[in-house]
Amino acid sequence: MITARSAARRPYRSPAVSTRRTSLTHPPRTGLLLVTPAVLFVAVFVLVPLAFALVISLTNWPLIGDVRFSGFDNYTAIVSDAAFAKSVLYTLLYTVIVTGPILVLGYALAVLVRRKRRGSTLLRTVFFLPFVVGLSTLSFMTVLEAQPDSGAINILLRGLGITDGTTAWLVDGPLATGLICVLVMWGVSGLTMMLLMAGMQAIPREYYESSELDGATWWQQEREITIPVLRRTIAMAVIISVVGSLLAFTQFYILTRGGPGTDTTTVVQYVYNRAFVQLQLGAATALSIVLVVVVGLVTAFQFWLLREKD
Repeated sequence: MITARSAARRPYRSPAVSTRRTSLTHPPRTGLLLVTPAVLFVAVFVLVPLAFALVISLTNWPLIGDVRFSGFDNYTAIVSDAAFAKSVLYTLLYTVIVTGPILVLGYALAVLVRRKRRGSTLLRTVFFLPFVVGLSTLSFMTVLEAQPDSGAINILLRGLGITDGTTAWLVDGPLATGLICVLVMWGVSGLTMMLLMAGMQAIPREYYESSELDGATWWQQEREITIPVLRRTIAMAVIISVVGSLLAFTQFYILTRGGPGTDTTTVVQYVYNRAFVQLQLGAATALSIVLVVVVGLVTAFQFWLLREKD
């Protein structure tokens, strides 16, 4: 009796209907074959190197000499590494200084060139050109233009009566930091401009026309329409800027080599020095892994902080 009731309650399923969904045009293994190259690429160039790096971080790997297993000594030594802590604080300071101005300058440039008017295409090219040229080339140019006696920077400032024209920009920590920050703002704001401009051009024109009929000013339109619609794009631009600043290396290596002393040594510069100057590859790899984890956590926190709120 119980068996009959259970069978009666059980929904009828036609034997012609299969519970397993299959493609009408491709067998299931076709999808596996298509994703196999990508999986192999990730495994060979990401997972295997990452595993090898973890192994290296557990040794004293001196780059030249015998390798000895040291366990978690490289990680515990990070806590008492004052030089590493100094580089972290300097990198955070640099990130705080450049992130806001890059976003504001990029937004202002995007507002300037978002409309299709005469000369806007030329302005977009001019503003985006420094990013295309790259920080490496811009840094080498800055080395020449920051020379105390012959550089264009001192010649311009002397012509304006601001300095006597003999300022040594790259041998003073605060001056070098200020110069690098200005260089990065100039070189990277073009990317932020392009990201925000693309988002602005996707906003329907009807939004602005309706607000104009209601008597909204330009700033009210930007505050109530443009910025809310561009929330995700702004978040992406901020995340790119913050991650790039935390991993800054090129401009500091070319312009100051972390000097004078260690006044302009960033985290990546410090890791580079441990690996290829002091030949302590094991310790440098441990620092790199910690840096990757920290940057990942910072990025995840930014995604959470800038997420869309219902």
